[in-house]
Amino acid sequence: MSAATVQAAPPDALSRPEDHPKKRNILPYVLLAPGVLWLLIFFLIPIFTAISASVQTGSLDMGFKVTWNWANYSTTFSQYSTEVWHSLEYSVACTVICLALGYPLAYFIAFRGGRWKNLLMALVIAPAFTSFLIRTVAWETLLSDHGWITRVLMDLKVTNVMVHLGLLTNNHQLLNTPFSVIFGMVYNFLPFTVLPLYTSLEKIDPRLHEAGRDLFCSGFKTWRYITWPLSLPGVIAGTLLTFIPAVGDYVNAYMLGGPNTHVIGTVIENEALRDVFGYPIASAMGVILTAGTLLIVLGYVKKAGSEDLL
Repeated sequence: MSAATVQAAPPDALSRPEDHPKKRNILPYVLLAPGVLWLLIFFLIPIFTAISASVQTGSLDMGFKVTWNWANYSTTFSQYSTEVWHSLEYSVACTVICLALGYPLAYFIAFRGGRWKNLLMALVIAPAFTSFLIRTVAWETLLSDHGWITRVLMDLKVTNVMVHLGLLTNNHQLLNTPFSVIFGMVYNFLPFTVLPLYTSLEKIDPRLHEAGRDLFCSGFKTWRYITWPLSLPGVIAGTLLTFIPAVGDYVNAYMLGGPNTHVIGTVIENEALRDVFGYPIASAMGVILTAGTLLIVLGYVKKAGSEDLL
């Protein structure tokens, strides 16, 4: 490079970011630090604390000590296997029903909503502005023996059929049944399924549907070979966002269920708050719930694929 070229160069040309690789390399870590610190304080430390508490023995009066009592984990499966199964059963049923209800709803809003799209999505999200607990208490009132839903079913004379299907108790009660628990979970978690589905479906170019019709494809074939594959990222995200909170939920089981519908969250509450010796058992159940959910989610993502998921 000649001296004239160097002299003609602008003054800041010699101080470009490329000439300071250390500053350029440190910046991403500085921006990442708050998020890493948040995860460390509110995620990793509580997990390690729970793992440590799960192998302790003692009581509130005498204190708890780490004795590596791994029997707390075997106790979880031997004494509370029913509750563990209920958690999986209810969460899977909730996820499947939310997908069955949410996919047509999201499809209609995305492709048939027109100028009403924003209003329809606002109606889907609107219940979330009310407290989760208040909504569940409201359904407890509606599904009670004196609620209008029970009276309507009695007037329609379909209660006997619902009893045979296991949706009602022999006393024709909606509450204290798996039906009421799953019903409440579906109501509370349905928006978590609809939102990712709507986002994924809205990205699909409508001209692809027109191309399918031009190629003499039926509506079902167009959906099967065009819409469904392109909406899979929304399906995966929606089912995960529904299943993860549903498997750990116990408010619906506590408010809408009964003694025969206890889930793992109910047992954790009982062991942690009502039993003076129950902290290790509650911690062990929490660790099992977290690890089990993580394994299920990883297996599901590996099977379904994670391309364009985020």
